[in-house]
Amino acid sequence: MHETPEDLAWLQQVLDDSYARAGDHLREIHTDAARLTAEALVARTEGMRVFVVATVSADGRPFTGPVDAFLYRGRVHFGTSPAAVRARHLAREPAVSATLVEGEALVVTVHGRARHLDLRGADADFAAVTRAHYGSGWDEWEGAPPAYAIEPVRMFAADMTVHVTSS
Repeated sequence: MHETPEDLAWLQQVLDDSYARAGDHLREIHTDAARLTAEALVARTEGMRVFVVATVSADGRPFTGPVDAFLYRGRVHFGTSPAAVRARHLAREPAVSATLVEGEALVVTVHGRARHLDLRGADADFAAVTRAHYGSGWDEWEGAPPAYAIEPVRMFAADMTVHVTSS
């Protein structure tokens, strides 16, 4: 776990605010019992997870694709190839959504803006996480691969195996 107590408090506030603004339909599905706390979310997403990331084309069409991602310091971080369409989309328009679904056991969705990371400078701490996962040569792959952190506007996390029945 890489989150500080301050990161966890911030992430919990993001989750709480997101559910407070969510529609009735989502709140009916993500019951209070099913919702994950920030601490539980961090514990359940340790290491690399595959998120499906949605970006927006120049003409407004959504494009999705899977990426290796890490929840780090309360934000979803991911990389891509410099030749990827998603990299061009994010350079022009940083609006992004990402979802992780692991069966019914874990559902995480984040909507926000992609912030380009400087893995050789200010964001070198995250580079160390990816290097630990992929090995020492990861940053030589295709030069310096672009990486992003999603600054969440809304974020939801639930364990959909938790069911609440009415009496």
